[in-house]
Parts: sequence; C-alpha cells; structure tokens
Amino acid sequence: MFDIGFPELVMISIVALLVIGPEKLPETIRTISLWVGRLQRSFTNIRREIENEIGADEIRAQLHNESIMKDLEEAKNTISQAHQEVQQDVRETISAAEAELKEITSKSNSNAS
Repeated sequence: MFDIGFPELVMISIVALLVIGPEKLPETIRTISLWVGRLQRSFTNIRREIENEIGADEIRAQLHNESIMKDLEEAKNTISQAHQEVQQDVRETISAAEAELKEITSKSNSNAS
C-alpha cells in the first residue's frame, strides 16, 4: 500500500523506539493500527458508495433507454394503425368512385339507346 520495504520498517521501528520509548511503544502501535484500520474501512465504504452511485446511474440510463424504446414502439403502433385506416379509407373511396363511374356509365348507355 505504502510501498515500504523491510529496511524502512526497521528504521521506523528504531526511531519510534527512541522517540516513544519501550513502555508506550505497544500502546502507540495499537492506536496507529486502529486508526489505519478505520481509514481503510472509510476508504472502502467511500469506494463502495461511489460504485453504487455509478451503478445506479447506469440503471437510470438503462431505464431511460427502455422508456424511449417503449415510446418508439407505441409511436410505431400508432403510425401503423393510422396507415391501415388511411388504406381502408382509400379503398372505400376507390370503390365508391368505381360505383359512381359504373352508375354514370350505365345512365349514359341507357340514355344513348
């Protein structure tokens, strides 16, 4: 983690022994270990929260994309229904026009006779 080798640890131990003294050295090591453990847990919790937020953002984006796809599908269905209705109206109009044309043609033929 801190990239400290054995020679550095020996040097730190000798300095700590000289500065703190042999009586308080075990208590000081326990206190330092406690604080290092707390810092590691804090960093782990922060990292986990950040990962959760990133995951939540991805989920939100996916839900947004799914919502857009649903809206597009609904629009596609609406357009398809409108297209079918227009085709039906065109067929009905053509049939009515053909019927009128036949009626006019039959009247013309009966008047000509």
